[in-house]
Amino acid sequence: MEKPFYIYLLRCRDNSLYCGYTDDVERRLAVHNSGKGAKYTASRRPVELVYSECFPTKIEAMNRERQIKKLTREQKLQLIGGL
Repeated sequence: MEKPFYIYLLRCRDNSLYCGYTDDVERRLAVHNSGKGAKYTASRRPVELVYSECFPTKIEAMNRERQIKKLTREQKLQLIGGL
């Protein structure tokens, strides 16, 4: 059985949203907050996890990430419950 993968949404210090995928959400959050996660989040720290979904395969997580990245900001906010 494959290790599960996750998509996640982070809220950055400037209130923007960042979407990514990983096999370990907590580790990835720590990497983003260390400034080494992604160029986008490095200058927008601290970031907080506001949403995640679990998938059985990396491909499914990547496909969902692609879907979420196409959403408008309003749609993303609806997805995470208006936070």
